[in-house]
Amino acid sequence: MSTSHGQPGSPGAGLRDALPPLTPGPYRSRLGVVALVATFGGLLFGYDTSVINGALEPMKAELGLTDFTEGVVTSSLLFGAAVGAISGGRLSDAWGRRKTILLMSGFFFFGALVCVFAPAFEVMVVGRVLLGLAVGAASTVVPVFLAELAPYEIRGSLSGRNEMMIVVGQLAAFVINAVVGNVWGEYGGVWRIMLAVVTIPAAALFIGMLRVPESPRWLIDHGHFDEAVEVLRQVRPEGRAELEARQIAGVTHADSKRQDLDWRSVLSNRWLRRILLVGIGLGVAQQLTGINSIMYYGQSILREAGFDQSTALIVNIAPGVIAVVGAFIALRMMDSFSRRKTFIIGFTLTTVCHLLIGIGSLVLPVGNPLRPWVILVLVVAFVGSMQTFLNVAVWVTLSEIFPLKMRAFGMGTSVFVLWLTNAFLGLYFPTLVSAVGITGCFFGFAVINLLALVFVRTQVPETRGRTLEELEEAVTTGRIFDKEVREFA
Repeated sequence: MSTSHGQPGSPGAGLRDALPPLTPGPYRSRLGVVALVATFGGLLFGYDTSVINGALEPMKAELGLTDFTEGVVTSSLLFGAAVGAISGGRLSDAWGRRKTILLMSGFFFFGALVCVFAPAFEVMVVGRVLLGLAVGAASTVVPVFLAELAPYEIRGSLSGRNEMMIVVGQLAAFVINAVVGNVWGEYGGVWRIMLAVVTIPAAALFIGMLRVPESPRWLIDHGHFDEAVEVLRQVRPEGRAELEARQIAGVTHADSKRQDLDWRSVLSNRWLRRILLVGIGLGVAQQLTGINSIMYYGQSILREAGFDQSTALIVNIAPGVIAVVGAFIALRMMDSFSRRKTFIIGFTLTTVCHLLIGIGSLVLPVGNPLRPWVILVLVVAFVGSMQTFLNVAVWVTLSEIFPLKMRAFGMGTSVFVLWLTNAFLGLYFPTLVSAVGITGCFFGFAVINLLALVFVRTQVPETRGRTLEELEEAVTTGRIFDKEVREFA
């Protein structure tokens, strides 16, 4: 039986034990400020992907959208996000995490302006693609930046703040849509107001990132050891910065001597190829839960369930509220609860929720006054389960499992496939609902969630409680896939 790198008596544990423990101090405030600034990227991610939920109906009338072009407007951002995810990861490897986030903020700002002033469908698609490039880059680079900056003891909760900000952005989109739609809904171009709001946090992200340091791990990987130590002194307790920098440098140096981990190296190495497939599988499983069908088309689903348009806009806020509550609970659990157990509980709950939504749609026919409220409660339960047990844990795990030399590539590839899955689901979901109804859709999601549950039980390793350097050693040697190491918690 092999020894886990995260367990007492192992070499990995010795590396971790050599570091002074975290103590209270001003570095915590600095970490908090840096995380807050960087996670404005998550806020923009959440707002831009969800604002279409309320903006689509008035936009359809003004731009003359058909059922197909409605799907194109929704999914164009998601296809752009797929490209942004993989290109943003590669760019951040070469150019730096911080500079890439700065560039991303510009795409958010100018993409929003193109959408706001779009005179026709074609211009709207261009603006949505620009926003998608920024969303995809944000989904890849921000979690990696936070994971590389965070002490391993609180890496889960710090990295998970990005997902918290994503759901805050989604809730903000739902609230603003409801307010704007019900107060100014009779005026033309109301959807342009909904889309314009995003320029404010985009400007805040750009200004804030000008004062944020670069990732110390990226600096060391590119030969800037002294600068990395200075960054770590800002965000670590006294006496820990140089020790941690030397630990990172030692692993980075050993890794660079072994191989240059470009995509050919990754695909030719059985362990790196396997961890890449784990990352891709997690991304696909997260999207096929059906969460973004609720976030993009929630208003349409609730109207089909029986709510009128005005009421649907208002009650659609409920999934956004429970998403924030769930993300907050997830952050509280992230540093003290097994990632694998979180995934197992999450996919079990989402499977049950989908089955109940399908059964509820069958038992309560259209016109039954209970139908819309029962479906709303079950949708809220599904969103709460997803946000509490899956969303935060997936993004945190993706930011942790890849070795430094392939981290941006691995994260970018995983999120690229994640966004492609999201895009095709966004493009065809209205057609799917028309063909098989809510009942068929949610029974289908239940089957997919059950398959995802089997996948995480058999393939996904535990990452909590280990430094990134310990995880890197375990992955590159293949020990991460040993049963006792994979299930370490």
